[in-house]
Amino acid sequence: MSETPLQLPGYAHVYSGKVRDLYAPVGTDGQPREDQLLLVASDRMSAYDFVLDTPIPDKGAVLTQMSLWWFDQLADLVPHHVVSTDVPAAVAGRAVLVERLEMLPVECVARAYLTGGGLGEYRASGAVSGIELPAGLVDGSPLPEPIFTPSTKAPVGEHDEPIPYSGVVAEIGEDLASRVRDLTVRILQRGNEIATERGIILADTKVEFGMRGDEIVLADEVLTPDSSRFWPADEWQPGRQQPSFDKQYVRDWLTSPASGWDKTSGEAPPSLPEDVVAQTRAKYVEAYERLTGQTFRS
Repeated sequence: MSETPLQLPGYAHVYSGKVRDLYAPVGTDGQPREDQLLLVASDRMSAYDFVLDTPIPDKGAVLTQMSLWWFDQLADLVPHHVVSTDVPAAVAGRAVLVERLEMLPVECVARAYLTGGGLGEYRASGAVSGIELPAGLVDGSPLPEPIFTPSTKAPVGEHDEPIPYSGVVAEIGEDLASRVRDLTVRILQRGNEIATERGIILADTKVEFGMRGDEIVLADEVLTPDSSRFWPADEWQPGRQQPSFDKQYVRDWLTSPASGWDKTSGEAPPSLPEDVVAQTRAKYVEAYERLTGQTFRS
């Protein structure tokens, strides 16, 4: 995130997150508009709450183009925030002009399979986000039905923390909480209906919603390898960590002896070797091509 934001004529830089940069279109009065944002996906990679110093080539373009494809697949479930893909040439293919929304202050997560942080919660308590689950589940087990497991929306550099559904109700009210819970689960279900036909399992996903008056609008990215766990269906085997198309590959290298890094040290992770960068890019591109049936063009 230390990189200098691009200078884009006609746009004012607003904010840089872990992997995205936000710009506001400048109006005829020379002031940044308050109704729209240019959402630019960088090639930065984040892991374990650090932004790595090694970018993944074309990652921003893959995430942007995959999200656009998914927005179309989900259009009958929930409206999205995209206004236009007509963007400055310097960020073509990895940016979209979007509606500026009042974003909900919770991370909306749904899980169809048990793994990651949910597995840790389950092993400790037999439940995830307060939802009791059957005994005997292992890493990669399918859940009886997808569950809503929200978390806090932490500032950059801090970790999102799981919260029970009651915490979402306390934050945004019962009516809105039930609507975003149901929508999050339906998005994961629809994603799996489509992905399984293409040999991919969507284990879980995180989505973000904003408000357009009383209407819930899907924002940011959706069902990408950064926001979801993608597993090759033909290699799925409960009881172990699954092979993946997502950034788990980078996490695995960082926590392997090869990296020499201790994630509890508080020190920044090391640079990624060329082969890990190339493999990660290949996994992102393969996920895009298998899901959409389209050839990726950077």
